Amino acid sequence: MTEPEHPHRAIRLRREEPGDVEEISALAGAAFAQAAHSAPPVRAGGPPGEVDLLDWLRDDVGWLPDLALVAVSDGRIVGQVVCTRADIDREPALGLGPLSVHPELQGHGIGTALVREVLTRAEGSGETIVALVGDPAYYRRFGFVPARDLEVVSPDPGYGDYFQARRLGDRDHPRGRFRYAAPFDRL
Repeated sequence: MTEPEHPHRAIRLRREEPGDVEEISALAGAAFAQAAHSAPPVRAGGPPGEVDLLDWLRDDVGWLPDLALVAVSDGRIVGQVVCTRADIDREPALGLGPLSVHPELQGHGIGTALVREVLTRAEGSGETIVALVGDPAYYRRFGFVPARDLEVVSPDPGYGDYFQARRLGDRDHPRGRFRYAAPFDRL
């Protein structure tokens, strides 16, 4: 499969590689340090929790390397997204996130390109549903709706409409309580 190039700038999307981990950690730290809603640091004075979460996810059985993507511009990683194995009442589902874009490049379509590509790959691999916690105004453009509209129950009622889901393809999807990959419980 050829990796798509972002249509508006010299951005190339590709799978994450083992040598990318340090650069992705720095990117996620910078992106989430400025985010209105981010996980608190795991260690006092440490980076935002999303940095540790990404490391924990890579070591988890829920890690799906084909759904761990980066955006590269001029030889540097400027964005990343992952989908990991989740479940809905023990039926397979996906959890999308974290999604990070370099703070200086946010609002330039990199996050949009990453989300579209990871959703396309997920659907192409036969997945039926993906859920996330995020801003409804941002994720609506990708077809996400409040998860309860698809009969998917949030792992935390406090997420409200920020817990969203999207069907993939026209296949039936599981209904019931959503559970992220185990590392999410460590935050």
